[in-house]
Amino acid sequence: MQEYRKYCGAWRAVAAILAIILPITATSVFAAASVKQEQTATRALTPLQLEIEEQRQRLGSAEIEDRREALARLAAMRHPAASRVALPALRDPSPIVRATAAASVLALPPEESVASLLPLLADKDEFVRQHAAYALGQARSRTAVAALVERLADKKDSVRGAAAVALGQIADPAAVIPLSAILTPQSGLAPAKKGQKNKRERNPFVLRGAAHSLGQIGHRAGSPALIAVLQDEKAEGDVRREAALAVGVIGDSAAIPALREALSARDPHLAQTAHEAIRKISKSQKAGGI
Repeated sequence: MQEYRKYCGAWRAVAAILAIILPITATSVFAAASVKQEQTATRALTPLQLEIEEQRQRLGSAEIEDRREALARLAAMRHPAASRVALPALRDPSPIVRATAAASVLALPPEESVASLLPLLADKDEFVRQHAAYALGQARSRTAVAALVERLADKKDSVRGAAAVALGQIADPAAVIPLSAILTPQSGLAPAKKGQKNKRERNPFVLRGAAHSLGQIGHRAGSPALIAVLQDEKAEGDVRREAALAVGVIGDSAAIPALREALSARDPHLAQTAHEAIRKISKSQKAGGI
């Protein structure tokens, strides 16, 4: 009986040890299997997919610079899958991350990228609005024109300038009148708010952007505003030169008298630009049989 009790006690001890060891062993086996499955799945990904996944994980970092760097990498891939991973960053708490994300979604189809970027034009941060405008210009979708025209009245110079540049990249004739109104607010082309007069744009960057964009659009309806700037001796030299370039690109012969006047301008760069514009217009007239 005593030996039997010893035998039972030994088995109970073994059972107790097994009760501890077996769950640990099972857990280790399952963990090893899970790791193996993960490694197998990882090996099945292409190099591009691996890079996208790495940047997706970095977007979850608490460090702003890590998230910005991840977005820059995703943008450089120029792939729809990379841009789709970047989409949530447009709502990041950090303004600088939201601004960086704007250029990272441009590999998506234009309709999708524009739909995701338009809300950023109303962002409270100036830097975000500016970069959203630039990104919309690169998307080159006419669906963004109306919203960008609204930003031509933004309180911040940088945003107005970015909107003007973007409208030129899109090159929709619907933007000709709003851009012309920036150069010649007294023309009444742009409707003023009730009880207010249209303010004259004074920022050279915005004015140059508007003139350059009118040239990119290439519609002759923009010529009168460009000619008015070209003839305005009080205007910044850079703005007058941009206007001369633009009318040359448009090829409107109505600008030739103003360009000839500019040939004697004190600014030698303006005189040279006017000369080149006249040559362009004359060449386009000959090519058209005029």
